[in-house]
Amino acid sequence: MDILRASAGWARAELLSNGVFVLFGILFLMASLGLWHIGKTETARAFVIPALVAGVLLLILGGGLLLGTWKSLAGFDAAHTRDAPAFVASEIARVDRTMAQYAVAAFKGMPLLILACAALIVILQGPVWRASLITAIALLVVVMAVDSTAHARLAAFKERLLAAKVTPRAPG
Repeated sequence: MDILRASAGWARAELLSNGVFVLFGILFLMASLGLWHIGKTETARAFVIPALVAGVLLLILGGGLLLGTWKSLAGFDAAHTRDAPAFVASEIARVDRTMAQYAVAAFKGMPLLILACAALIVILQGPVWRASLITAIALLVVVMAVDSTAHARLAAFKERLLAAKVTPRAPG
């Protein structure tokens, strides 16, 4: 039962992280709306569409992750009751896959994209290009920040799963 509580706690923390994506998506949309409404300069107006796109992307990302985590959380109890050792093994496999994806996307791919965007800001001169690249950097920083905390939580969760795998449950 302890591993079930740990799994549910991890999933609830993930729901909070996923909510951060939604919150930043709303903030990007509000920034877009604000710049569209009161932006007077060409540079301010150049941020309207990129901020709108970033906001929509973050809302889609957050909403999809919220739905997936919510479904996982709902299935934990039944899966644990059905076969606790298989539940732990499947969770360890899922955690390993997710951590491998973080290693590639969040900790290698996104920093490279940020560097590329920063280099392009220097090269490209138009306000729309610069606004798009700055917004892309902001979007990637938000995703990296949330993913780095999620990665740390996932590593701690994996330790608890491994401890549960080695520790046999007491009968009855």
